[in-house]
Amino acid sequence: MAPSAAEQDAMRARLVELAQAMVEERGGAGLNLSELAARAGISQANLSRYFEGREELMEAIADHWFKPMVDIMEDVLASDLPPRRKMYEFFARRFLVMKKKWEADPAKLQTYIEVGNENFEQIRSYIDLADHYLGEIIGEGMSDGHFAGLEVDETISLVNQMCAPYCALNTMTMFMERLNEDKLARIVDAVFDGLSAQDRGAKALTGLRAA
Repeated sequence: MAPSAAEQDAMRARLVELAQAMVEERGGAGLNLSELAARAGISQANLSRYFEGREELMEAIADHWFKPMVDIMEDVLASDLPPRRKMYEFFARRFLVMKKKWEADPAKLQTYIEVGNENFEQIRSYIDLADHYLGEIIGEGMSDGHFAGLEVDETISLVNQMCAPYCALNTMTMFMERLNEDKLARIVDAVFDGLSAQDRGAKALTGLRAA
């Protein structure tokens, strides 16, 4: 008798967990489908019923790993917080999740970062989704009069650059010991209080003069 939909979902979840364990042991290069099938006690032919290949399996691992961050972003977007507070929570809540992972096992987190770098196409959709949600927060801020003269896409790029230590994992792990929520709050306040297309003097003068 063919397995039920619930049984198929349970096996798929078990395979993802086993694959994650293999990644944690040996990195992405150590993810071997024949070994995964052996660990799960099934044939490779049976494994292909759940994952047609390594790429599809990596996508499932990425979906599982990023799901808590997606849930955070969706919760923040659905809230009735003002845009400034939404942007803070948007970055802060995900940062705290990553900080806990780093404190628990920095080597394991670094392994996942390296695997993500090696399989960027499998995580691109998460990055695009984060930018989409950030754009919604920025749009709400623009409706309140912030970011004058800037387009949404340009503002997304600027905000991501300003908040990179709190969202870009490669940068975050380099500076983790110096990052905290109070610093992030000040950055977000600076974004909302000053980010615009106006030139306030940074580029107004050319060349250097003796004081």
